[in-house]
Amino acid sequence: MLFSIIIPVYNRPDELEELLSSLTKLDYDKNYEIVIIEDGSTLMSDVVCSNYQSKLNISYYYKSNSGPGDSRNYGMKVAKGDYFIIFDSDCLIPSNYLKEVELELTNDFVDCFGGSDAAHESFSDIQKAINFAMTSFLTTGGIRGGSEKINKFQPRSFNMGISREAFLTSNGFGNIHPGEDPDLSIRLWKLGFKTRLFPNAYVFHKRRINWNKFSIQVNKFGKARPILDLWHPDYKKLTFYFPTIFILGLMFSIVMLFLKQPIFLELYGFYFILILLFSSIQNKSFSIGLLSVYAVFKQFWGYGIGFMNSFFKIQIQKQQPEKAFPELFFKSKL
Repeated sequence: MLFSIIIPVYNRPDELEELLSSLTKLDYDKNYEIVIIEDGSTLMSDVVCSNYQSKLNISYYYKSNSGPGDSRNYGMKVAKGDYFIIFDSDCLIPSNYLKEVELELTNDFVDCFGGSDAAHESFSDIQKAINFAMTSFLTTGGIRGGSEKINKFQPRSFNMGISREAFLTSNGFGNIHPGEDPDLSIRLWKLGFKTRLFPNAYVFHKRRINWNKFSIQVNKFGKARPILDLWHPDYKKLTFYFPTIFILGLMFSIVMLFLKQPIFLELYGFYFILILLFSSIQNKSFSIGLLSVYAVFKQFWGYGIGFMNSFFKIQIQKQQPEKAFPELFFKSKL
């Protein structure tokens, strides 16, 4: 089995350098290739790729900007492997990654898998706090962190694999972003393919973003969900509404506080104390615990507001997703 590692990159040569550096440390003696797709960047990564040509089997392609999903599709079209592994450029890869993937595929082959993400010791406190918010069972149910408490695992495109057969049958990623990865998972299920979590095939997902970019990101996640529910109504889940319920409940609790009924707001306080404690213990840092409280609030608020906005326009007003939220859609250049 020949692995092709697919990495789209957009104006992030420094991140790509760190990713490629981690790939040189892979404990894997079989042949594999790395396909880099420069998605219309103005900060080019060609020099970075050239510097690693003697250490890694790299192919580098430049194309006009059409988004990460389309870039991944481009990479899989030109790749030589029969199994594609997709990373985001802001990831670091543990040395045993490919061995774990090969072991899982050998023992129980699946046409699409996903791995979890973790925080590397070199990450900043803010990055570790955001990682906790995105992976903890107290926030996302642990889905991104490696939990298998859902019937079918939806791989995320920062760390996923897909067979050539599944890619060709499904035509790969759609043009929505974010949301292109759960959309692909559901379409694969409908086509009869299976997905599975590989718990030991984790990556260190850096998420090099500030608080403002994090808010924008989770707001887009919230906007994308009602669109996915429109496209795939059989896969709606009550849990998708939780951040919105959280926000509305918080507003209600503040009103009740003025009516001398503090119990509701006290429950929120208890929840955030749990966030503080669990993150502080997990990260061995009280300051990261405090930052995690802030990250979780921004995560719920951004997602919840985005979801409410999208639900009203898509589900109530019946607007076309591409017209209601053009910022979520790229035009394919393939």
